[in-house]
Amino acid sequence: MSDGTTMPEVIRVMVVDDHAIVRRGLLAYISTIPTFHMIGEAASGEQAIALLNEWRTLGQPLPHVVLMDLQMPGMGGIAATETITRTHPDVKVVVLTSFGEVERVHVALAADAAGYLLKDADPDEVAMAIRAAVTGGMHLNPTVARQLTRRITAPPAGLTSLTAREREILILIAEGKSNRDIAGRLTISERTARTHVSNVLAKLQLSSRTQAALLAIREGLVPPS
Repeated sequence: MSDGTTMPEVIRVMVVDDHAIVRRGLLAYISTIPTFHMIGEAASGEQAIALLNEWRTLGQPLPHVVLMDLQMPGMGGIAATETITRTHPDVKVVVLTSFGEVERVHVALAADAAGYLLKDADPDEVAMAIRAAVTGGMHLNPTVARQLTRRITAPPAGLTSLTAREREILILIAEGKSNRDIAGRLTISERTARTHVSNVLAKLQLSSRTQAALLAIREGLVPPS
């Protein structure tokens, strides 16, 4: 589904991945499609943002779509996606990662990613996701989409529904840590911390951090103060 945005004659693409072999493979594939043009690559979130800022300062065309890895040294893909979508709102980010956990998908979409692909995706699916992002749509890997559907229709309950990271978040909530404190402790952005907290409360069907703290104490995750 798209919002009716016109497809450009040439779609400019940028790839952000810390593995050179992945970047080379995507470059080779994109070069075979006449309507796609690779205009840049980066090995980290910081490098990607620096390139985008430089191009904008020089008045050079920005990519229509950035293919973004999640797990990279330094600034990860989520933080980079948040920054890019905030500072360059016309640039769409499609996540291309090896990780298909529902929680990662939720965080990526909360960062305004315009698609989520796994690295075993067929090349045609990558092209489909790029085109969807350009026209205001969103493409999710079929496996990821099924997982999201199952989560919606049959959500797990209680502490067993939390990932290891979310249990860590719950403990920090119980220790009275703010979103800013959590972000600093886990080396993530405050926005990502806020999203994690919201996910924890939603999964546990709680309406406040105080309720979450009481649950963590009752379940023995933290000692009573």
